[in-house]
Amino acid sequence: MSGFLVGHATHPDWKAALALAAMQLDAQRERHDASGAGPLTLGFAYFTDHYAAFAEALLAALRERWPGVAWVGSVGVGVCASGVEYFDEPALVLMLAALPAGRFEVFSGARKLQRIEPYSALVHADPATPDLADLVAEMSDRTTSGYLFGGLASSRGVGLHVADGVWQGGLSGVAFTQDVALVSRVTQGCQPLGPTRTVTACERNVITALDGQPALACLLGDLGIENLGDPRQVVPRLRATLVGVTGAHDAPLARPGQFGTETRVRNLIGLDPARNAVAVAEALEPGMQIAFCERDVAAARRDLVRICSEIREELESHAEPVALQPAHHAAAPAEPARRILGALYVSCSGRGGAHFGGPSAELKIVQHALSAGGPEVPLVGFFAAGEIARYHLYGYTGVLTVFAGS
Repeated sequence: MSGFLVGHATHPDWKAALALAAMQLDAQRERHDASGAGPLTLGFAYFTDHYAAFAEALLAALRERWPGVAWVGSVGVGVCASGVEYFDEPALVLMLAALPAGRFEVFSGARKLQRIEPYSALVHADPATPDLADLVAEMSDRTTSGYLFGGLASSRGVGLHVADGVWQGGLSGVAFTQDVALVSRVTQGCQPLGPTRTVTACERNVITALDGQPALACLLGDLGIENLGDPRQVVPRLRATLVGVTGAHDAPLARPGQFGTETRVRNLIGLDPARNAVAVAEALEPGMQIAFCERDVAAARRDLVRICSEIREELESHAEPVALQPAHHAAAPAEPARRILGALYVSCSGRGGAHFGGPSAELKIVQHALSAGGPEVPLVGFFAAGEIARYHLYGYTGVLTVFAGS
């Protein structure tokens, strides 16, 4: 047994959904206890916003049913488990893990990290929090590796997140020591429409010049639009256009036609023909790089399969250390070949549902590519209002993190 157990269910009544998920977990627990994998200590709980009003009662029920387990999680417009998505319907997904208590610590705004030396951390946050990017960067600095993974709560109401309590505002999660072996990757869901360009003039989020040329003219040229004369043709194309933003000294492309992990996709939010300017949902500085882009299902599928393959290859290789990626700090010590014990997947709410071509298509790709014909990988996650990897806030991406062991 892996030491990771998964249960999930959909039902209009959260109590019934919990009972159904608990039956699945209890059935797995008998084999888990017999395997000697150790006590279950950490739980991950993701639930759709249909249950948000009952979050406190749900957490109390989880604690009562599994005493001694620390719980973290978030609300989402969609949640996912091994090979299945529950999007825009009442559902919850649960995963229980047998991790030594000294290797993790739950934290929140009311509960600071004190007991362990954090190497990495799973983070959930309320997207309405002021200066959220600064809070994420600060939390990244508190970890030895600098690596965070997770996402922003997504909801048609309040952005609740769970960390041995139900929280609104700020961020919370669970930190891990270096003894918890993790491998994490970011998968992009957009494809560039034109060249990477350098911001040469801007005012906060309004770009007036790219590569020394009027920004609006560059946008229209990359989209193949001659002028703005016919709104019926132009507006749908502009609404589908996004902007990939990369730092001045970072590599925007991992390979030709494919964004790298340093690129954050943001919305194009306005045009100013009088100034030949475009507005982006991100504060920019001269020297930063951008590329206009759009969501591309085929590219997203390819990249999703790629990161799953990379994770498997890293774990199977004796030559490479089990480490977080991207790594800008010292890597974990080299380990022998390991296998996947459990996984967390945070995908953008804009990728969920029918974007990948059918019900649960995205999670079926993940499960098939991760398991590679072997046993099903225990996995849970949610569809977020923004994804977190390292100290970046992403959009239109997926962040896949696996727990590894012998």
